[in-house]
Amino acid sequence: RPSLRLYDLELDSTALQEEEKRVLLVKELQGLTGAQRDHMLRGMPLSLAEKRCLREETLTLRGKWRGQHGRRGRLSCYSRLRYACVLAGRDLGLGLLAGLQALAPWRYALKRIGGQFGSSVLSYFLFLKTLLAFNALLLLPLLAFIVGVQAAFPPWAEQRQGVSWEARGFGCRVSPSLLPGLCASPPMSSPPPGSVPHSMSRSFGESYRVGSTLGAHAITVFCSWDHKVTQKWASRLQHDNIRTHLKELLAEWQLRQGSRSVCGRLRQVAVLVAVWLLCLGITFGCTVAVYAFSELTIESPVSAEREGAQLALPLVVCLLNLGAPYLYRCLAALERHESPVLEVYVAICRNLILKMVILGILCYHWLGRRVGTLKDQCWENFVGQELYRLMVMDFLFTLLDTLFGELVWRLISEKQLKKGKPEFDIARNVLELIYGQTLTWLGVLFSPLLPAMQIIKLLLLFYVKKMSLMANCQAPRRPWLACHMSTVFISLLCFPSFLGAAIFLCYAVWQVKPSSLCGPFRTLDTMYEAGKVWVRRLEKAGPRVSWLPWIHRYLVENTFPIYLVSALLLAVIYLNIQVVKGQRKVICLLKEQISNEGEDKIFLINQLHSVYERKDRGRAGRTQEAAMPLNLLTGDQDTW
Repeated sequence: RPSLRLYDLELDSTALQEEEKRVLLVKELQGLTGAQRDHMLRGMPLSLAEKRCLREETLTLRGKWRGQHGRRGRLSCYSRLRYACVLAGRDLGLGLLAGLQALAPWRYALKRIGGQFGSSVLSYFLFLKTLLAFNALLLLPLLAFIVGVQAAFPPWAEQRQGVSWEARGFGCRVSPSLLPGLCASPPMSSPPPGSVPHSMSRSFGESYRVGSTLGAHAITVFCSWDHKVTQKWASRLQHDNIRTHLKELLAEWQLRQGSRSVCGRLRQVAVLVAVWLLCLGITFGCTVAVYAFSELTIESPVSAEREGAQLALPLVVCLLNLGAPYLYRCLAALERHESPVLEVYVAICRNLILKMVILGILCYHWLGRRVGTLKDQCWENFVGQELYRLMVMDFLFTLLDTLFGELVWRLISEKQLKKGKPEFDIARNVLELIYGQTLTWLGVLFSPLLPAMQIIKLLLLFYVKKMSLMANCQAPRRPWLACHMSTVFISLLCFPSFLGAAIFLCYAVWQVKPSSLCGPFRTLDTMYEAGKVWVRRLEKAGPRVSWLPWIHRYLVENTFPIYLVSALLLAVIYLNIQVVKGQRKVICLLKEQISNEGEDKIFLINQLHSVYERKDRGRAGRTQEAAMPLNLLTGDQDTW
């Protein structure tokens, strides 16, 4: 009988071979650089845990090898110290980077929202994240060139004695360098002109890709899973993401297959016209109410001591902005759109018309009516205070609506209507963000730190909206793919909001006369003349700065460079459009070539099948012919 020890040794031979292979692999990895080692490990068909163990063993053995050779004299003490400092610095940098990423509010929340509620609700939080980046980009130059300069070089003492620069913002005294009413705000404190258009062009490039969505279902099924995921909660989250994405793709495909009769379409058009007329009537009523109340505040002015009465106009505006979208939502229930995407777009249009018309009335009230009535006061401070009050009131109403309004709406939907939790109103919430950002851009000339308030507001809104979404809302009953929603949001932020704020600020800089009692422009007819005064001072300064007045004269005041740059931009846009058209044509030709090659393969396969069938028939015929004489012989023998 063979010994059990020998039997165990024979069984362990494979394990010894695997261990030898592992040692050889570790030695081979030690001889490579870091990039080559990572590339080689990435290409190996091993699990993530095994790759991590191999990397740790390689680094550990390499450290021991370097320590042994350092003791032999090949690696000096200074080199080892420098190597340790480099490793410590790298670990510190990675730790700080990981800490900053952990502090970001969208670290894990966006994946959870996308997996549970779909891409439509996720687009709102992505848009909020984009607005945070815009305001951070806007705040940096304002802090550096306006607030920092005023803090380093405060106004003169005689100016402080002559005019009170403390502005009453929202029931408390605020320093002019912080909030409403800035005594040294130059006309160049407008939003960065290229940030929003650049983001819009980038969003268009990411959304409208060249190609089609054919085969997206198969790609999602077979190529969406990340095999590096090892934790259970991460795999469950990714599973929810893939499932929700498949639901959205299938819902979009079913929507394309559906159709409606002629009578149904006519009935739908009639309902749409009636609902649109009612919504426009509500918008017109809100506009008339804001205009009438603003005229009432002019006819019966409120003293500066009665700060509570100064909140009347912002209170009315916020109440109308809060109540009208709910009326739109109730009327939209009568339309019954087939496409949930179209339903969201229609709601966005209605809310956008309401917000922009109200802001237009307010801008006319500030620059068209109030400037003439505030002759003995600083109208710049008044406009800054009004925008500050509007921002604070809008934030408070948004918090109340989120914390209590959505809770009440959920209770009504669950208890009375028996429909379960309501859906997240994307149109209303997105237009609230656009409205708040427009207020920030309108007030950046008169209150430079409004972007800082907007950043704090957006951060708080992120957490509050996420909490309310998880508690009071459910996923859309009809899933839909929000493939272009981010582009639509950025477009609305660019054209009505950013363009309107730019027109408002340009009109205030070029046309409105500054206050004669306060501000750095009180001796000028317009704020724009400050640039001309600066150019005249540069001309008298000497020949060293003579090129600056030349630039202002021929590049700023002259309109020909503007037209030239516009023509170049149009030419670049035209060339990009032609390139995209060419790429689409090439893609169509390649698709036709692929289909032709597939048809050729099918034809060749059919030909091969026909050849094999003929050969099989020939063999069968020959076997039958060979069997015929044998049958005859057996028949003759039977007769004998």
